[in-house]
Amino acid sequence: MAGSAHRGLEHSTPLLFEQGSPGRSAASLPTSDVPEVDPDAILGRHRRKEPAALPELSEPEAFRHFVRLSQQNFAIDLGMYPLGSCTMKYNPKVNEWAARLPGFARLHPLAPAHAVQGALELMWRLERGLAEVCGMDRVSLHPAAGAQGEYAGLAMIRAYHEAQGRSPKKVLIPVTAHGTNPASCAANGLEAVPFPAGDDGIVHAEQLAPFIDDGVAAIMITNPNTVGLFERELKRIADMIHEKGGLVYGDGANLNALMGWARPGDLGVDVMQFNLHKTFTTPHGGGGPGCGPVGYKAILDPYAPVPVVERRDDGSFALDYGARPKSIGRLRSFHGNFGMMVRAYAYLREMGAEGLKSATELAVLNANYLRARLGETWHVAYDTTCMHEVVISDRHLKDAHVTTMDVAKRLIDYGFHPPTVYFPLVVKGAMLIEPTETESKATLDEFVDAMAAISKESFEAPETVKAAPHLSRLRRLDETKAARNPVLRWTPAPAS
Repeated sequence: MAGSAHRGLEHSTPLLFEQGSPGRSAASLPTSDVPEVDPDAILGRHRRKEPAALPELSEPEAFRHFVRLSQQNFAIDLGMYPLGSCTMKYNPKVNEWAARLPGFARLHPLAPAHAVQGALELMWRLERGLAEVCGMDRVSLHPAAGAQGEYAGLAMIRAYHEAQGRSPKKVLIPVTAHGTNPASCAANGLEAVPFPAGDDGIVHAEQLAPFIDDGVAAIMITNPNTVGLFERELKRIADMIHEKGGLVYGDGANLNALMGWARPGDLGVDVMQFNLHKTFTTPHGGGGPGCGPVGYKAILDPYAPVPVVERRDDGSFALDYGARPKSIGRLRSFHGNFGMMVRAYAYLREMGAEGLKSATELAVLNANYLRARLGETWHVAYDTTCMHEVVISDRHLKDAHVTTMDVAKRLIDYGFHPPTVYFPLVVKGAMLIEPTETESKATLDEFVDAMAAISKESFEAPETVKAAPHLSRLRRLDETKAARNPVLRWTPAPAS
């Protein structure tokens, strides 16, 4: 490898705070024509006593730093990202183009309604498109992530029961549900009540029946569930919950396996969140600006977050704070992460109804192709037709003393991001793999070949697998120490 390229991949770049020199700058600014004022007269006691300890760098230093960091990372634009449950799919660049149109990207969130009619119309149309896809009456675009959409949906359920003069607290959650569900319950002051799924990986009505009583506020059920199987008894389960006065929360995390073919609202679901990064190709939140809209039936409309976008009689659009005294209120500042809405709307309009159905077909086809091919070597937890993802395990590696974590680390050397590991918890040594609709057969075959090679290595050269990764800049980290003693801020070294 040439020296410069090798340096880009292997060079251990220091923190920005450890680079540069005082007075160095990446900006060229004209002389200020604003009269000088006494900062103490404006800031008073709030004025800093000393300048902020910010790094001072040239433009090449700053750019090289971030480019090196990007070269040390994995990204969906580099290769297959088979994280099950999290669904990391390729983000079409036309979506990025649309979100960066100046009329959208430069909007101010406090602009008056008459100045942002295009943005409000896009929000209004996106809401109705999402509602049609999932079979709901309305959709709120407020939540900043899927987890916040879960919180909002449960808050609406809680408000609904309170309006009926009831206060049930129990939320039934199967062991095959999405992992954030119990936390969303706790945040709403509700009690998460786990219950088992059948040996075939789905919830059966007769197994659920003993858990249903008047104290049940709702059931949270992910469909398809987290082992990648369709909950074929969902309609019957929904009827049982409704008969006791409860509501059905459908976790929409895996809508990309149903979209265009089945609508959760038609199966008895009363409220659900969308994960736009999973189904509608917006970037995964990653701690940044996500979007997790919540769709709901008309019975929950009085409790929905405010404001909502409404179309007036004259055809114009406005944010309506309305007479919703029972609303759960605001979820966040302003009205949601608009850039994500633009990306999702661009995808909906590009695909159309037939395109959405085709995406679902390909997602399911790819997952079942992997199930069949990986099953030639690996233990498949539920060896039946799956939906969008498949669960395999390290069962056959027991005698080699190689674990799921070892396999995940070794995959890095083969150029693949590891899949989700040790989840779902109902499968020992699980690897949850989701190819999405965006990967080609050639890529899937490369992944299968890599997994077969690692399986062979586990018996012939187990230490090679257990010591992986070998080709990344950083090797295995002490993850326990990192979790218990994280370094969260930079502190300068003491002066010598």
